[in-house]
Amino acid sequence: MYQAVRGTTDILPEEQAYWRYVEQGAFDICRRYGYERIDSPTFEETGLFTRSVGQGTDIVEKEMYTFADKGGKKVTLRPEGTASVCRAYLEHGLNNRPQPVKLYYLASIFRYERPQAGRLREHHQFGCEAIGDDDPALDAEVIDMAWQFFSSLKLQNLSLQLNSIGCRQCRPDYLAILKDYYTGHAEGLCRDCGVRLVRNPLRLLDCKQPACQRTAKKAPRSVDHLCPECRRHFERLEAYLEQLEIPFTVNHRLVRGLDYYTRTVFEIQPAGGGAQSTLGGGGRYDDLIEELGGKATPAIGFAAGMERIILNLKKQGVAIPTRPGLEVLIAWTGDEAKEESIKLAARLRQAGISAAAATGSKSLKAQMRQANALGVRYAVIIGDEEVKTGTATVRDMANAQQKTVPAESLPEVLRHGD
Repeated sequence: MYQAVRGTTDILPEEQAYWRYVEQGAFDICRRYGYERIDSPTFEETGLFTRSVGQGTDIVEKEMYTFADKGGKKVTLRPEGTASVCRAYLEHGLNNRPQPVKLYYLASIFRYERPQAGRLREHHQFGCEAIGDDDPALDAEVIDMAWQFFSSLKLQNLSLQLNSIGCRQCRPDYLAILKDYYTGHAEGLCRDCGVRLVRNPLRLLDCKQPACQRTAKKAPRSVDHLCPECRRHFERLEAYLEQLEIPFTVNHRLVRGLDYYTRTVFEIQPAGGGAQSTLGGGGRYDDLIEELGGKATPAIGFAAGMERIILNLKKQGVAIPTRPGLEVLIAWTGDEAKEESIKLAARLRQAGISAAAATGSKSLKAQMRQANALGVRYAVIIGDEEVKTGTATVRDMANAQQKTVPAESLPEVLRHGD
């Protein structure tokens, strides 16, 4: 028996209502905030991700699905969405549009990591990017958009974690101070943090190992080492969030897992969940477009994990609207009636009513059991007598009442329940 590859899963019909609910919430919030959809390829040249995500990150070093295509070019299944959107921004000259350009996507993301609740090796993200403006008011708008998105899904008891990790002017001095602090605690670090200390000190704050977390609690804080411009930016963002009445906590250990972030970083977490249960997060990436060969272009975005959202919808018992299913099953007895049922099902579909004719050679009783199991509202029964008289018997499955009506009026009868 073949099974789904570890870290992947099938989204079965009974789960689809949750997915459509979250997707509709994404569509609605993007319309309200003026974002347009973009879809990028599932795989890109590997260099796009190594250059943007960062050589010293776990994503690049441990988690990317990279292979050589038939032409020998190294390509990678996208491990995150922002780099592809930035590549498209450059490739298609979106800098010539009114700025900021506001884009959103719904996409599969691939990372070879330990599967966990709400995060598989193939998982799905809803992401938004606002490219071309460095105003902290845009930071506040993007955070507000993320906050309102989760609120619109009726998720409760969420927390907003916020930090600023500075820019290319002030971060080097902070990293030197951070590295000096951790050098004095090197013996207590895990193996990965021993490497991070040399290659990527900022990631030290993000380690989930208990011993490393204890060390991180007393580490120097990035907000204490911001340049005047970054400090003003962060203070204005805090003021805007207070005006929007969005509660937040400044989390000095929040750095996110991608090298392209600058200044603002944020995460939205469920109550008691911690960083490993984060529903969504993001931040500024003011240097990324330039790193990819464009002009200096400020930008900010966020992404939310669809699986984690659905997991929390279930945990919180959020009622999901049911989606309409099959409305009518046409049951029949006799060969002529079977032929008529096929034609009648087609006419009902053309009239906008979801319908199916029973197939196989089941008895009428078995066909009615099938109608009940499918949860249809009506069963339409056709036998030899109905074929001769041009009629059909309509059975209301909710109350077991039935009546015979002209076949030609069946769409109206079913539509209005007359």
